[in-house]
Amino acid sequence: MIINYKINKQNYKITFCNNKESPDIYKALSKLYCDKKLLLIIDNRLNKRFTKFLFKDLKKCGLKVTLLRVSGSKINKNKKFLFKIIDKLIEKKFTKKSVLLSCGGGVVGDVSALASSLYLRGMIYYHIPTTMTAIVDSCLGGKTGINYKNIINSIGNYYHSQNVFISKNVIELIPNREFLSGIPEVIKCGLIHNHKILQMLKSDKEKCLNRDYTFLSKLIKLSLLSKINFFKEDVFEQLKRLNLNFGHTFAHAIEMSFKGKNIDILRHGEAVGIGMLCEIYYFEGKSKKFLMLKNLLDYYKLPSNLSHLKIINKKENLKRDIFKNIFLDKKRIGKNPRIIKLVNIGKSKIAEMKNNTKIKETINNVIF
Repeated sequence: MIINYKINKQNYKITFCNNKESPDIYKALSKLYCDKKLLLIIDNRLNKRFTKFLFKDLKKCGLKVTLLRVSGSKINKNKKFLFKIIDKLIEKKFTKKSVLLSCGGGVVGDVSALASSLYLRGMIYYHIPTTMTAIVDSCLGGKTGINYKNIINSIGNYYHSQNVFISKNVIELIPNREFLSGIPEVIKCGLIHNHKILQMLKSDKEKCLNRDYTFLSKLIKLSLLSKINFFKEDVFEQLKRLNLNFGHTFAHAIEMSFKGKNIDILRHGEAVGIGMLCEIYYFEGKSKKFLMLKNLLDYYKLPSNLSHLKIINKKENLKRDIFKNIFLDKKRIGKNPRIIKLVNIGKSKIAEMKNNTKIKETINNVIF
């Protein structure tokens, strides 16, 4: 299965690979006009069995492969990681017609794409997302970035992968917590665009948790098509695309508050689930939509607050940090933070948070 789409008259695609090895990647790269030099960036946490198959197939394409193993943890989404990639490209004398293929989660994808866009003002870029959050969200849309001065994605641009490969083999190997933490991003697409996604999650939980590829490929396809719907005419996030940030104003504020404390304490998708609850609560309290979302998160054993974490002694400090971080959100264009208001299931709009008392109430009553 292939999803084709266009941005500014340029063709891009998403390829679903349902084989143990990677013939779809082999086919795509064999036909590619390039100088036969490829930098393969792999998260060192990725299962070695998959990387063995991938490296073998790339060699069969007649490509000269340079391997760069990296750590895709959140703490490494920085300038050091970025220039590690660029230094390797310079060292091996890569050209604009060389290929950079990244294989990892959101951190690896974001930084690799940024490096691809900057090196010689742009080189060929392909991506294999290896976490569920990356598969259903960050692999698509062209957002690149690094964190700087404790601000998430404060440096970045937009650079699209020519082909994104969704691999059955990768999905089967994702650790359980990583797999589940991608579900909130799927739920987000159901809430702001396509209610069919929510119906599938409610009625086919067993297929989802058992990683039935036929079911998951449909779920992933619907999620990615929802994302394409929002960004294809608004790549630079001027208006419509901002709806994809539903839940992220609070989520990023929560994530930033944990920086330097315990980088593995909360996954991005888990934070997004809590963030969506916050953004609903800010406008309408514990409404039917709030309870529906909370029940769905509970259904998949995903956190709906931070009460499961051992942070009792740090609670008041975290509350202050989260409140402060909300005002650092990159969507803000005036003095008030912007969030997404869920008008109805399948419909959302951009709004501002003008009530600081309500923000603090939301932090107190939802997050803690």
